[in-house]
Amino acid sequence: MTSKGTIQISDGKETIEFELVTSDSTVTHIRVIRENLPNNGEPKDCFDLDMASTHWYGGPEDRYQYYPVERLTFENYSYVTKEDHNAGVAERYWLNSNGVFIFVETETPLFINQNAPGYENKLCLSARNSLPYNSRATGRSFVYHIGVADNAKTAHMHAVETLLGHPTSYPDERMVKYPIWSTWALYKADINDQIVRDFGDAILKYGFENSQLEIDDDWEDCYGALTFRKSKFPNIKQLTDDLKAKGFRVTLWIHPFINKNCEPTYSDALNKGYLVLDHKGNPDTQWWNSKTGEAAYVDFTKTEVQEWFKKRLQRLQTEDGIDSFKFDAGETSWVPSDPVLSGDEHMSPHQITEQYVRTVGSFGPMVEVRSGQGTQDMAIFVRMIDKDSEWSWNNGLLTLITTLLQLNMNGYPFVLPDMIGGNGYNNKPPTKELFIRWLQANVFMPSLQFSFVPWTFDEETIEISKKFTKLHADYTPQIMERFKLAASTGEPVNPPLWWVDPEDKTAQGICDQFLLGDSIIAAPIIRENETKRDIYLPKGTWKDGNSDTVHTGPIWIMDYPAPLDTLPYFIKQA
Repeated sequence: MTSKGTIQISDGKETIEFELVTSDSTVTHIRVIRENLPNNGEPKDCFDLDMASTHWYGGPEDRYQYYPVERLTFENYSYVTKEDHNAGVAERYWLNSNGVFIFVETETPLFINQNAPGYENKLCLSARNSLPYNSRATGRSFVYHIGVADNAKTAHMHAVETLLGHPTSYPDERMVKYPIWSTWALYKADINDQIVRDFGDAILKYGFENSQLEIDDDWEDCYGALTFRKSKFPNIKQLTDDLKAKGFRVTLWIHPFINKNCEPTYSDALNKGYLVLDHKGNPDTQWWNSKTGEAAYVDFTKTEVQEWFKKRLQRLQTEDGIDSFKFDAGETSWVPSDPVLSGDEHMSPHQITEQYVRTVGSFGPMVEVRSGQGTQDMAIFVRMIDKDSEWSWNNGLLTLITTLLQLNMNGYPFVLPDMIGGNGYNNKPPTKELFIRWLQANVFMPSLQFSFVPWTFDEETIEISKKFTKLHADYTPQIMERFKLAASTGEPVNPPLWWVDPEDKTAQGICDQFLLGDSIIAAPIIRENETKRDIYLPKGTWKDGNSDTVHTGPIWIMDYPAPLDTLPYFIKQA
């Protein structure tokens, strides 16, 4: 027993300290500490996933977002935000259906193995002082928390209160009520003044509401200039004025890169020390709009760089009439390998994600980002990384609900689903069926985002789309109520089905239904060519949103009919 009231165990080579954080009638919470790790060591602790009787939640955002997450496989996985795996959000937090949580502190250079060869049915945590972490850092530690409570809900709320944190306010209500319209999926980089005008006019012509019109990729003089290209947008202020006169707000796609050919911006930023360098002084990196070594990443870990970047964005607002921004990227994998970052060396490379999000989050409640680590307190939308126009588990519609749940259970309740119908990559736009089912799956999520448009299909698609955009708008008060609760207590906006009854073994494993708060169950069709599905209702009295039929749970409703114009949903009765 140490003077701090902790217990130490040592075998002469390694000392492990166990610190009691909380012990009361609801939860026992212990902090496990190894300090001053040898540079060549890799201490490892493994947890049995017990897949036969236990489900797991949390973990990193993933391209194949199976949920619960015990099905996922990770091999020698560095636990940082990264483009690979679609890991825009990488919280070191797991929760299981028995009421156990695990949380690894950010300073730990964490690697995981889960279901990898030799690690079957296990989640193994290890600390290794190697890239992508700062391998030059000394005094490394391996610190994590374990909490045990009566059930998963109690355990999770304790983790929110003590470790994860929660938002201090909430995003813009108009972005909840009415759709965002983005140029990206429909036009990709082929945009200009006339295309944006025509897009806005079509939205109005077909009778749809809007929260804003978002101008996406390829508006800049060059990537990183943050000035409009005159050949595409000869008078941007006139365009934004005209759109606002028609009832649109105008938002703009922003990224944290400067391409080498973007002069004089690139040289100016490099000479001022505003770009991330590696330990050899090289700023070269690559992103999806550059070739290898032909771009650099703005160094948001420096206060002066944050202010410089913000002033350039503020000019877009004051001079060009831009209302707010969509902030892309932010993951650590975009910086040069072995980067030099300001701040605590043990936080590298995490701080580039956190400081980017905190910098851009200062632009207020209309902001959206796609990355996060330790930024659960921000009152902004976190967008799912681009989804593909697929039905499958390979980043398709099957992963829409599961990504929603994954983000909520990592402490990010203000989830912005990506484009309805996916992004149409590889010249594969969504089919009519995929588009409509995607929209239906979105209805009880916080926001709707269109780019592919209903009128490219047929009149039926237009009418069905109006029906469900209206249904979403009608439930805005309930969504905003959950936003306010998330800001005060940290409760998820869209929890998993077991939230209403954490002991319900059936609900614990369901991945194709979700809740809005604890009073609405959404059970959309998310598989191709299906017009009926089985639906599980946990305990309580539930009214069918389509027929007013009342069911008492727990109960399975088999073969619920759901033709193309039908979204199954249920409302809890008092």
